[in-house]
Amino acid sequence: MWDHYKRTFVGIQLVISMVTVLVLLATHYWIHAVVFFLCMQLGSVAGAVWGNRLRRKLQPYRLQHSPPHK
Repeated sequence: MWDHYKRTFVGIQLVISMVTVLVLLATHYWIHAVVFFLCMQLGSVAGAVWGNRLRRKLQPYRLQHSPPHK
């Protein structure tokens, strides 16, 4: 999980920051932007954890059904 998270960290943080600034500019309420920022951060961490869990569950299937190496 951490390998994938480290590779995508900068891009995800840039997107979250841009969306947070857009929410602040659109609403002019900093509390809305903070809540949006926290929700997006929690969503990104939850998605990384969930993706890692799925990857671990599918690993035996991938090994069993992978094509033979030449």
